[in-house]
Amino acid sequence: MKITQLSLIFLCFSLFISIQSQSTSLSKTTYLSPTILLANYAKMIAEFKIYVYKTPKPISPTFTNSPESVFYNNLLKSEFVTQNADEAHLFFVPFAPDTSTRALARLVREIRQSFPYWNRSLGADHFFISRAGIDYASDRNVLELKKNSVQISCFPTKSGNFVPHKDITLAPAVDSPIELPHAPANKSTSFLGYMKLNKDDKSTGSFIDEMIDDQDFLIESEPSNHKSNIDTSKYCIFIYNSDMNWFVEAISSGCVPVIITDRPVQDLPLMDVIRWSEITVVISTRGGVKGMKLLLSEISEDRYERMKESGVVASRNLLWNAEPEPYDAFYMAMYQLWLRRHTIRYTRREYV
Repeated sequence: MKITQLSLIFLCFSLFISIQSQSTSLSKTTYLSPTILLANYAKMIAEFKIYVYKTPKPISPTFTNSPESVFYNNLLKSEFVTQNADEAHLFFVPFAPDTSTRALARLVREIRQSFPYWNRSLGADHFFISRAGIDYASDRNVLELKKNSVQISCFPTKSGNFVPHKDITLAPAVDSPIELPHAPANKSTSFLGYMKLNKDDKSTGSFIDEMIDDQDFLIESEPSNHKSNIDTSKYCIFIYNSDMNWFVEAISSGCVPVIITDRPVQDLPLMDVIRWSEITVVISTRGGVKGMKLLLSEISEDRYERMKESGVVASRNLLWNAEPEPYDAFYMAMYQLWLRRHTIRYTRREYV
């Protein structure tokens, strides 16, 4: 049954109030600004409009990646889409993931020539979906798309193809359905950390070898009981840009994520909304496993419990549903777009 805007707003308020009622401090820990989120979200549901450009069949989108596909299909059938471009806040430029730079330049050129909207902001109020991101090109049309338009990618993104102040990422889809997120009370842990090993990842080989030799960690490439491993581990360990498809599954089960990387992580989903510093631990490989264990030992039990509970609350905003539900991954991706509707209006001589 189709949800009307009024009933959807009511559901949104009910869900958010139920989250807040768990604990005022928890909400402030989980979200950067719960009050602003609540008010802005309701305004988005009531007002947000998007115009979708029609693209020629050779480059019409066919997404094979689950988050991209679910987001794209839900967007097209949502009440956010308008046929009146003059009332749109943002404009969606759809194209297939394998579209060549030449075809992309031709598409933007046709949009520029056929509609008045691109030129007034040089694409800053437009957005597109690209899993890997698009590279810089000498062609003016592709360059404006890259520099100005909002890029929607999948987390984690390819290094260098993500601009933190404007681009957003979609939460990874889980391999199997997740039950209602919960953090087990009095969680009994057998391991300090658990990692689902990607055999093809050679980027941090010595670091992984150290963990394999340490009995405090459970490292498996083909776990026989993945869910049990998550539930019996205090931390779930991820090598950034490796296998992070179970990231949402981990935090929804109360396993605090540890991200191993030697560069800043700026592309976590909902960076404008979620206080990730209170949910995840980001650790460099430079100190080795010994350094990682030292840093983890400095996290008090009280803070660990807050991180665990905050992760569970945040995971509700990262779950993909076949039919969108208030505050789920689809609506929160839309919320990120809504925050970007106040675009900078460039003039040609200011644009480089």
